[in-house]
Amino acid sequence: MKKLFLPVIGLFCAITFVKAQPGKTEITKWQYNRNGAVSITWDDGSINQFKVALPLLNRLKLPGTFFIITGQIPGSQYQGKFIGRPVKEIIKETATIPTNKDNFFERASAAGYLGLIGPLDYHYKAGSLIDAGKTDAAYKAIDECYAKVRSGEFKPGVQHNDEWRDAHGTTWPQIKAFAAQGHEFASHMVTHPRLAALDETNLMYEAQKSRLDVLNHLGLQYTFSAEGPFGTENERAVNYLSKVYPALRNRMPEPWLKEISRGNKDTPGNTDKEYVQYQRGATTKTPLPMMKAWVDTTMARHDTWLVLTHHGVDGIGWEALPHQELDEYFTYIKDHQDKLWVATFGDVTKYMRERQSAKIQSKLAGNKITVTVSQPLNKTFYTMPLTLKTYVPTGWKKASISQGSKKQTIATTTDAKGTYAVYQIAPNGTQVVLAGA
Repeated sequence: MKKLFLPVIGLFCAITFVKAQPGKTEITKWQYNRNGAVSITWDDGSINQFKVALPLLNRLKLPGTFFIITGQIPGSQYQGKFIGRPVKEIIKETATIPTNKDNFFERASAAGYLGLIGPLDYHYKAGSLIDAGKTDAAYKAIDECYAKVRSGEFKPGVQHNDEWRDAHGTTWPQIKAFAAQGHEFASHMVTHPRLAALDETNLMYEAQKSRLDVLNHLGLQYTFSAEGPFGTENERAVNYLSKVYPALRNRMPEPWLKEISRGNKDTPGNTDKEYVQYQRGATTKTPLPMMKAWVDTTMARHDTWLVLTHHGVDGIGWEALPHQELDEYFTYIKDHQDKLWVATFGDVTKYMRERQSAKIQSKLAGNKITVTVSQPLNKTFYTMPLTLKTYVPTGWKKASISQGSKKQTIATTTDAKGTYAVYQIAPNGTQVVLAGA
């Protein structure tokens, strides 16, 4: 009997050790204690995103994030322009000085503003090569461009990119109304350039002036997020953008976040990070079962934020998807909303950052538990409600929860660690009081 007694005692100790003490409080990984998060994002603001896709999201009561090209919207104060020396001086100089590290960014920035049809294509080609790390090839592309300019091979005119043209048809009053329906609108720059090919002055013009138009037409809360066109991860470009916008879909180099860009074939896999940002972008060749599998992975893992990137809809925009497929896909997400927190890109970013920076104080005294959550982030943006999970005495069937003037009563739940309550609070440091009800 003695041989059996000690292991039984050991098992008993192990069981009691994992029981949570009443008052123990944690911030759930995702709002509403969901398994994972999903953000449905859109690039470019092509017209069918608002005529077709946005009503679909509204019907399903799902929020979206729209990264818009501000310079093409009627009423915008800022449009595309080149800031620098007279372009005639730059053109003349290219005849004797080859493109190099000292003049590339100026020449690539000016290419789209020479009053000619064709050089803008070279701006995009050079920027793509820089994004790919092919610097010498980018220099050669710019040399070829200006050689054709000097020889008169391009016709006079004003050239815009495809994304700019596809976005025409939406006004600021319409966008403001869409935002009031719960959608996030964010910057995709003034003209949708290749940021990796712009010099500092012109890159900051694109970032700052786009922000100002968003600020003036929509308000400060919509200046939180941005996306550098083409999903650029160019370190130099991202560093500049980070000076203007608190959150970028391009890069979020948080120490607690594993990033998987939409061009990366990696999967969440094993990681020692607290969170995984899993970006996926469906094209016309992406099978719907694969798109649904991304959602399934997010539900199963508990640490994953699925960031979906879309562009065209019903024939308008890059890699346009049919609305029937989008309807089925978003309905699939909606049907699993008990396990998924579907929120805008900005809201998920804010929640994760608040959770990671917050401090919790929790104390049980008599029949009451007091909880205080404080976080040091700027209250201009970081006011997202946090979801708390507090373990309560076993006898509590319901918990009365109050924070300031707000009160609620919720049913408690049990797990292997004990009885607990899950509830929402404002992260402003105001004390929360729980009592048995």
